[in-house]
Amino acid sequence: MGKVIGDLLPTALGVAISPVPIIAVILMLFAPHARSASLAFLVGWVVGVAVVLAVVTALLGPTNGSPDDPSTVASVLKIVLGALAVLLGARQWQGRPHAGETAELPSWMKAVDTMTAVRAGGLGLLLSAANPKNLALCIAGGATIGGAGLAVGQEVIAGAVFVVVASISIGVPVIGYLVAADRMRAPLNELREWLTVHNAAVLSVLLLVIGVALIGKGVGGL
Repeated sequence: MGKVIGDLLPTALGVAISPVPIIAVILMLFAPHARSASLAFLVGWVVGVAVVLAVVTALLGPTNGSPDDPSTVASVLKIVLGALAVLLGARQWQGRPHAGETAELPSWMKAVDTMTAVRAGGLGLLLSAANPKNLALCIAGGATIGGAGLAVGQEVIAGAVFVVVASISIGVPVIGYLVAADRMRAPLNELREWLTVHNAAVLSVLLLVIGVALIGKGVGGL
């Protein structure tokens, strides 16, 4: 199981390093309903990651006691998802702001600071489970777990590790703000500004590295 968790960590970190959701939750933390909205966003995020991971793991779990077939399917799926990640990375790089241009965030972010807890939870679910980059990486994580032939208890542990790591970038700001709101304001604002400027570059490099790694693991598993 240790090898599986080791393979999962880079993919889970890829989910965690999601500039737009991080910016969104930081904006919520400066809003009037900071506590309820940010906590709901975190819950929605965790649920989204966990559901995709669980579904893929269940679909690719070993059948008839033999992990050979699901392992092959998982390897092919990793190659496809790796290629998709590389393409998404190239697209992000082409769309990055050039010198002298101002980085623009999605228009829906203008309404983030007025979101209720219900809407914030829905947004967290959407950004974790329906965002193409995160969806691809969560599927890759599920393929890694499901194709490893682990026992059910080991799958649960591996899945829990993936979800925790994938949610750390959302959980740390939320929990940190709840514990020490005044101290967190300045560093969170600086992080938001940096991510706004470097969003496309961060995502493009991240997707390229993870995409190549997934392709390599997929080819190695065939």
